Amino acid sequence: MTTSYATKRVDDVEVFYREAGPRDAPVLLLLHGFPTASHMFRDLIPLLADRYRVIAPDLPGFGNTVAPPRAQFAYSFDRLAEVVESFVDAMGLSRYALYIFDYGAPTGLRLAMRHPERVSAIVTQNGNAYLEGLSREWEPWQAYWRDPSPANREACRAALSDAAIDVQYRQGAPAGLVSPDGLTLDKHFMRRPEAQEIQLDLILSYRTNVALYPAFQAYFRAHRPPLLAVWGRNDPFFIPPGAEAYRRDLPEAEIHFLDTGHFALETHHAEIARLMRDFLKRKVADG
Repeated sequence: MTTSYATKRVDDVEVFYREAGPRDAPVLLLLHGFPTASHMFRDLIPLLADRYRVIAPDLPGFGNTVAPPRAQFAYSFDRLAEVVESFVDAMGLSRYALYIFDYGAPTGLRLAMRHPERVSAIVTQNGNAYLEGLSREWEPWQAYWRDPSPANREACRAALSDAAIDVQYRQGAPAGLVSPDGLTLDKHFMRRPEAQEIQLDLILSYRTNVALYPAFQAYFRAHRPPLLAVWGRNDPFFIPPGAEAYRRDLPEAEIHFLDTGHFALETHHAEIARLMRDFLKRKVADG
């Protein structure tokens, strides 16, 4: 299946997205995380597009989506979710399965809470919704949440360095299997004007996601979406207890651990696609 590339104007944001698959097929909405963009799905999309209409947008502040500067646009998770919701509406998507990863998790779960009737299923790949999923690596960010001082903001800048991006991609992944393509592109994006300040704004806004964890969990209990958790077990940031916690609110959640790190698609896209196809075929009526 051929992947196409396009943009959709949503208010003051030009949302870039990738799309593949039949227009009348069940929809999969793929939401990327930090510090990447929809290119993280470049290997997964072709493995799903024979059966599904797969759509992967770049969030504002990431990738090829064009959003206003910080002085004119609030880079917060509430705002990211608003843009994605408007994008979904502009695309005419009334029903979809969500793939949520990293920042895509709190963004997508905001959409799910607002429109539970639209969500046919959730695939969470190292996409957290529980306190126990946060490792000790979060301490500099948590210090910034507790006290958003200039010094604490500056301390978080280390997470935006080339070395930190290398860690996100390579730590816990099988040696020699991580392509340099994605991480090199992410480093390029991080060097654009205002990119680091936008990311520091979002790091501070991340505290709103943790505050929403009880609401996300209440959504799970109330609406019981079929959920597949596919987790890189060696992720230094979102640790395995975060995946296991989904069963507390969704006892039928299916949980699989892969011998890789945070960016599991870099090394295990074929296995993730296989797990998704099996899960969606069984759990989603039109899958």
